[in-house]
Amino acid sequence: MKDTYHNFLYSPLGAGGSVSPSVVSTSRPLEYYKWGSNCEAWHFVDNKDLSVKFEKMPAGTEEVLHYHNHSQQFFYILKGRAVFEVDEVILIVHEGEGLHMEAGRQHRIMNKEEEQTLEFLICSQPSTTNDRHNLV
Repeated sequence: MKDTYHNFLYSPLGAGGSVSPSVVSTSRPLEYYKWGSNCEAWHFVDNKDLSVKFEKMPAGTEEVLHYHNHSQQFFYILKGRAVFEVDEVILIVHEGEGLHMEAGRQHRIMNKEEEQTLEFLICSQPSTTNDRHNLV
């Protein structure tokens, strides 16, 4: 059976006036930004119902402890080892493992490694836009 691949290009409107699907990557994200101490994020999906990001955290970096009232999140570790603080409990999540974060849980992700960059996917449903509450 022959595989068929579709390479969707950026196109404003598809059939019936809907937005056409588009291929995204770190070289063609919907949005790119830096946060914290030189951490990076690439938005692959970004709407009110779902957010999907690829993020990189250099060695020795961490985010601020926070929570979301409405958004649940799933973190999938692509490279490295993540240290999570969740409701005052420390969890280690290795490459190839994931962690589901329910809405309302106080959490933060940390890269405690001395040299290796942490790379992960983070899916938020609904989006965390206007739903992040820092505790520090």
